[in-house]
Amino acid sequence: MKLHPQVHAVTERIRTRSRTPRNEYLQRLDAAAARGRGADRMGCANVAHAFAALPAHDKFRVVAEKAPNIGIVNAYNDMLSAHAPLQHYPDLIKAEVRRHGATAQVAGGVPAMCDGVTQGTPAMELSLFSRDVIAMATAVALSHDMFDGALMLGVCDKIVPGLLIGALQFGHLPTVFVPAGPMTSGLSNNEKAKVREKAAQGLVGRAELLAAESAAYHGPGTCTFYGTANSNQMLLEAMGLHVPGTAFVNPGEDLRAELTREAVRTVLGKATLGGGGSPAGAGAPCPPIGRIVDERAIVNAMVALLATGGSTNHLIHWVAVARAAGLVIDWDDFAALSEVVPLLTRVYPNGSADVNQFQAAGGPGYVIRELLDAGLMHADVLTVRPAGLRDYTRIPSLSVRPELVEGLATPSTPSTPSTQFETGGAVRTEALTWHDAGASKDDSVVRPSSAPFSATGGLKLLQGNLGRSVIKTSAVPDDRHVIEAPARVFDSQEALHAAFKAGELDRDVVCVVRWQGPQANGMPELHKLTPPLAVLQGQGHRVALVTDGRMSGASGKVPAAIHVSPEAAVGGPLARVRDGDRIRVDADAGVLQVQVPDAEWAARAADAMPPALAAANAVGSGRDLFAAMRRHAVTAEEGACTWL
Repeated sequence: MKLHPQVHAVTERIRTRSRTPRNEYLQRLDAAAARGRGADRMGCANVAHAFAALPAHDKFRVVAEKAPNIGIVNAYNDMLSAHAPLQHYPDLIKAEVRRHGATAQVAGGVPAMCDGVTQGTPAMELSLFSRDVIAMATAVALSHDMFDGALMLGVCDKIVPGLLIGALQFGHLPTVFVPAGPMTSGLSNNEKAKVREKAAQGLVGRAELLAAESAAYHGPGTCTFYGTANSNQMLLEAMGLHVPGTAFVNPGEDLRAELTREAVRTVLGKATLGGGGSPAGAGAPCPPIGRIVDERAIVNAMVALLATGGSTNHLIHWVAVARAAGLVIDWDDFAALSEVVPLLTRVYPNGSADVNQFQAAGGPGYVIRELLDAGLMHADVLTVRPAGLRDYTRIPSLSVRPELVEGLATPSTPSTPSTQFETGGAVRTEALTWHDAGASKDDSVVRPSSAPFSATGGLKLLQGNLGRSVIKTSAVPDDRHVIEAPARVFDSQEALHAAFKAGELDRDVVCVVRWQGPQANGMPELHKLTPPLAVLQGQGHRVALVTDGRMSGASGKVPAAIHVSPEAAVGGPLARVRDGDRIRVDADAGVLQVQVPDAEWAARAADAMPPALAAANAVGSGRDLFAAMRRHAVTAEEGACTWL
């Protein structure tokens, strides 16, 4: 299928815009790749330190036999349900690596914050910048420079972008991302949202609310709504950085464990071919990640985000990811793609289904196939797999054949695309194969590109005298795409909650929440504003949110113009808005406008951030340590990076 001209045009302008930084990046990558192996190049004391704790046979392999040594960067902690399964991955990985005559070491761990825990607390002001901390921690781990490839173990919101930014600093290494999968379905997201709205109205108490939340978030794995964490997994599939079909297989399944072993085989260049199950062998090495992540891969990620109505956070995170690979993208690129990319999925908050239902209906494989067949994604890209992106249109499965044998099981040879291990007196042979996604199993969840939910993507760029902003339209009812109402200005989300409880917002209103940008307080998510605003909307009022902060990837049916740039703290337009100003949020025309005469607006002085608020944002919950990051952060549209 010929590439859509709009996708081609966006790709070409990114390539042109990025020519100098991309060439500089590739020169650094090539220089790093041209060096000798770390174990051969470094001093003897360096090598001895690096391998001091390895078993003797592993030391022999990596030093004498010059076997590959794989670095593992692990975001494990059991505060995050999605990351709890990663505790046991290193042992599984090391066992599989040894089967193939190689070695592996846990190069380092990275911090991983659960935004579900920190929502609405001061700690949320560390959340966005934790991405750059994770990137730096990944770089520290890989800076040991003794590795021939890397496996990135992580799933959630800032963790995957941080791991990816860090890995791209070592872009000469073959690198595969290894997720843990979503938790099984509990209380539906729609039912959970209803209880939250009742709690916002005081109709249920803490006990009822906690019971509902605990029924929704009930076990190991990623939260089941299509927020930032699960959008991460969709984008990694679209970029070819996973083993195909890995994203949404539940933890604890035999298939999940075998896909993790396949990640090892993939980074070693011994991947099982997706279509036929025969081994790729040594003739299909895993390419360096810095070569995989080019302008085409970034565009593929953007298209996948739009086609699935994914998290608005990626209009920040993937800008930063692109910059780490020497590529420059902006919101105009997202907007241009959104004009031609259809919305193919309805997954909460854009519908009632959760990610397990999305997976059952066809999942990422179905979506990627539809986009490729419609000419909306680049097929001619490198991936970690030898067959390229078409491999990511297929669904993995595991066939199990118990065979009684005498004595101990004989390990499979490195070229065999199956795993054998002893189970009592039997050998259990598990063959990993892939099949085409087929037709949608539920067209209320996923649809073909010929009959989409919407002809355009789920995100829109807004511009006007209030700056540049983005709005997620995929979950907003059509009759709420245009809101014009008087403004009510708030300096914090707590102030909005107080006004709601006092009944001061029982009318048509555009709530402006400012001082929430990267330099003001680290740009926290304002997810806890959704329930009260949803209540007002449900009562028939025409309401919208305008803010220089972020909304969670779970933001939904209330129109929200977010990431307003420039932010109020640097004199941006939100600092000049006053109570009663009429504001127009027009997602159809792409307009964000305060209805004040031009001369009056130009003459109006900008408010300064209240000193007490600035002081409160600077200390406590570790925020003191992030002061330099707040000072140096660039705008949201530039990725809110602190390292540029």
